[in-house]
Amino acid sequence: MEQTGKREKFGSRLGFILVSAGCAIGIGNVWKFPYLCGQYGGAAFILLYLIFLFVLGIPVLVCEFSIGRASKRSAAKCFEALEPQGSSWHWLKYISILGCYLLMMYYTTVCGWMLNYCAKHMGGEFIGKDADFITADFTGMLSNAPTMLFWTVLSCVIGFVICFFGVQKGVERVSKYMMSSLLILMIILAVHSVFLKGAGEGIRFYLIPNFANMVEKGVGNVIFAAMSQAFFTLSIGIGAMLIFGSYLRKDRSLSGEAITVTVLDTCVALMAGFIIIPACFAYGIEPDAGPSLIFLTIPNLFTMMPGGRIWGALFFCFLSFAALSTVVAVFENIIAFDMDLFGWSRRKSVVISAVLIILLSIPCVLGYNVWSGFEPLGAGSAVLDLEDFIVSNNLLPLGSLAFVLFCTMKTGWGWDGFIREADAGDGIKFPTGLKNYVSFVLPAIITIIYLKGYYDMFSPMGIKTLIFWMCIAFLFLGFIFFCALRAPRTRKTEMTTD
Repeated sequence: MEQTGKREKFGSRLGFILVSAGCAIGIGNVWKFPYLCGQYGGAAFILLYLIFLFVLGIPVLVCEFSIGRASKRSAAKCFEALEPQGSSWHWLKYISILGCYLLMMYYTTVCGWMLNYCAKHMGGEFIGKDADFITADFTGMLSNAPTMLFWTVLSCVIGFVICFFGVQKGVERVSKYMMSSLLILMIILAVHSVFLKGAGEGIRFYLIPNFANMVEKGVGNVIFAAMSQAFFTLSIGIGAMLIFGSYLRKDRSLSGEAITVTVLDTCVALMAGFIIIPACFAYGIEPDAGPSLIFLTIPNLFTMMPGGRIWGALFFCFLSFAALSTVVAVFENIIAFDMDLFGWSRRKSVVISAVLIILLSIPCVLGYNVWSGFEPLGAGSAVLDLEDFIVSNNLLPLGSLAFVLFCTMKTGWGWDGFIREADAGDGIKFPTGLKNYVSFVLPAIITIIYLKGYYDMFSPMGIKTLIFWMCIAFLFLGFIFFCALRAPRTRKTEMTTD
C-alpha cells in the first residue's frame, strides 16, 4: 500500500471473507431489513430480496473486487492504474473518496448510539421502565450533545486503533474475533426468540410468502423495496469493498468469493429477522415500526421479557459489532486513500484521518440538539438525513454505475480485462454469457434505482421541487456518462502480477 514498501496482503482467505462480510454487514442488515420485512409482507419480500441480491448485488461486487485486485490500489488510484491514457475515468474516484468520508460522518454517530444502548442495557437502566421512559430516554440522548459526542468519538477511536496495526495484525485479526462473536450472539438471540411463547405466528409471517399481503402493499412498491435493499446491503459503489480486493491474492476466482461474502451478509440479515420478528409477535408489538424499531420498540420489548436486561445487552452488543465491523472497514479505505494519494505511512494516515473524521462527525452530532432547527430535507429531518441521502441515494448508485461501466466499456478497462481478473484462480468463474446483461441491463437497473430514489424523496414536496431535483440527478448521470464515453488515446499496460 505504501509507495515505498510492499503492499499488504490478507493472511488467509477466511480473513478476507470475514473482513469483506464485516464491511457489508452493518446497520442496514439488522436495522432496516427486519422492518422492511414487517412493512412489505414478510416472506414475500424476502423471496424477492434474495432474487435481486443475486442478479444485482453479486455482479457489482465482482466488479469492485476485480478492479481492486487488478490495480492493487484503493479507489483513489484504481482508475489511474487501469484506464486507457487520455480517458476521464479517474475523475470518478471522487465518488468513492467523498462517499467513504460522508458515510463515516454519520455512521460513527449511529455506531455510538449502539455502544451507548449496549452500556445502558448492561447497567439495567430499562428494568421496570415503561414505553414513555424509553422514548424520553432516547430523546434525551439525542438532545445531549456531550453524550452524543463522547460515544461518537469512542467509536472513532476504537476503529482507528484497530486499523493502526495494519491489515493482518489489526483489521483482519480483530474482524475475525468480532465477526465470530457477532455470529455466535446472533445464533443465541435467534434461538431464544423463536422459542418464545407466541412466536409461531411471527415465524409463519417470516417464512411463508403471503402474496395477498404483497398485493395489498402494492406489488411495485414491494419489488422496488426489495430491489433497493438488495442493491444497498452489500455496501457497493463507494469502493469500500474494492480495497479488500486489492489486498487479495490471485489463487481464488472472485465470483466465488463474492458469493461467499453475499451469503454471509444475507444470513446475518435473515437471522436478524429471526431475532426481531418472532419476538415482536410474541409480545404483541408491530414489526413494521420503521427506524424507531431498534431504539424505541425493541428496548420496550426487552422490558417485558424475562431476563430482558441480559437479552437486551446481548442484542445491542450484537448491533455494536455489526456497526463497528463497517466502521473499521471504511476507516481502512480512508487510510488507504491517504497512503495511495500522498504516499503517507499508515501511522501518519491514521492520526490525520482520525482527527479529520472526528471533526467531520460533529455536524451530525449537533444536528439533533444545537442545530435541531436545521431541517435540510423538510420537517423532521436532520443533518444525518442529508448525509445519508447524499450517500445512499447518490454516491452508492452512481459509484456502482461507474464501476460496472468501467468493467464493460471499451473506453474503460473493458470486458476482457475484467473477465481475466475475475476468473483468475480456482473457483467459480463469472458467466461470460452475462456480458450483455452486465453491459446494458445492469446499468439500466442501477439508473432506474437512482432516479426512483430521487422521485420518492422529492415528489411529496411538489412538482416544481421534483423537477428541479430530477434535473440535478440527470446532471450527475451526465457526468458519469461523459467520463465513460470520452474516447481515450492509448491503453495503459494492465497490472496483473502480485
